[in-house]
Amino acid sequence: MENPELIVNNGCGASVDIHSRVRNCGHLCDPAVPDRLRRKLKFFFMNPCEKFQARGRKPWKLGVQLLKIAMVTLQLVLFGLSNQMVVLFKEENTIAFKHLFLKNYADANDNDKNDITIYTQSEVYEYLSFIFSQITFDNKAHSGRIQINLENDVSIRECKRWHVTGGIQRNTHYMMVFDAFIVVICLSSLILCTRSVINGIKLQHEFVDFFLFHYNKNVAWSDRMEFVNGWYILIIISDLLTVIGSILKMEIEAKSFASYDVCSILLGTATLLVWVGVIRYLGFFEKYNVLILTLRAAFPNVIRFCCCASMIYLGYCFCGWIVLGPYHQKFRSLNVVSECLFSLINGDDMFATFAAMEDKSYVVWVFSRIYLSTFISLFIYMVLSLFIALITDTYETIKLYQQEGFPQTDLRVFIAECKDLPDSGRYRVEAETRLSLACCCHR
Repeated sequence: MENPELIVNNGCGASVDIHSRVRNCGHLCDPAVPDRLRRKLKFFFMNPCEKFQARGRKPWKLGVQLLKIAMVTLQLVLFGLSNQMVVLFKEENTIAFKHLFLKNYADANDNDKNDITIYTQSEVYEYLSFIFSQITFDNKAHSGRIQINLENDVSIRECKRWHVTGGIQRNTHYMMVFDAFIVVICLSSLILCTRSVINGIKLQHEFVDFFLFHYNKNVAWSDRMEFVNGWYILIIISDLLTVIGSILKMEIEAKSFASYDVCSILLGTATLLVWVGVIRYLGFFEKYNVLILTLRAAFPNVIRFCCCASMIYLGYCFCGWIVLGPYHQKFRSLNVVSECLFSLINGDDMFATFAAMEDKSYVVWVFSRIYLSTFISLFIYMVLSLFIALITDTYETIKLYQQEGFPQTDLRVFIAECKDLPDSGRYRVEAETRLSLACCCHR
């Protein structure tokens, strides 16, 4: 009598033939497979120090990340200093042009825009006679009041000579070599982290197949996502941004590219992600791991809470813009309304917002008091309190788990059956055995 086929539904609407899996993966029937897989999984989730004890594998990714942090930070500081000189150059040129092209221009405080305003027809002709095409006249409101402002932009032309007589000596060649070295470091980090992500996905598939064959059970998505290291993905993104930003910086130094803004956004975001990635290594210590665990556990609830609160916030934005916009400077546009309300949530500039309301319309003035009072009371006393309570409750739960133990998933229960310590030598022997088998296969 032939053996009947065993068909199992994998939970995604597709049927899986177990016997076909056995034919394709005959090693699953080996009694030693569960123990080897447990050690393999336990080694995968070890920190760099434990992996060094287990197999003597040097923490190359850790070393590359530490070197990258130092180099990227130094690169950002040097680029920031250079960018300051460019900003100062543009500001001082703008002031010089205003004195040349704007009639009766006088320097003012830093907080003042200091644009020229004209009101009569004779002044328009007078200013047009003074300068023709360099000034921008803003009369889109047709209110009888014309504002005049001057803006300039910088276009960099390539200098064929590296050394300019009488100028400050700049070691441009050394800076480009330094940027190229950072590109090499980031590419190395990118390759190492990508390889780790791929290995994690392969190990995930191996564990899913094993669990389905031995226990006839599907692995939960929460366990599957344990194999996808979000920190590596964060590092990969930062590496890509750093490589692109460094290439643009080299183009700027070669005077063939002049967009400092794009380069600064890329390098600034990359440095931010690099320093955020340092938290991963602090998470290996239990006392520093509370922040990471709290953020990860509270993130889904925080997103749902913010989606609900944003509906109320948008309603207040639209209402304030259409009702208070004609009477209040801070409600003239949706962008300004959003900034004003966000400042009020954080307790900033409350009295000034109330006092700046014009009382030309008594009905609107009363509405503004009700509008601002209800918004402040709702968001400060209720929304923010609930938000803080949500984070606090998650923090207390994590602290309780650290004392009494975290809830055990199928993956953690399976790994916990492996009692081999990192310095037991079992992991090193297994790695050498696998290497020797690979060599035999090649022969």
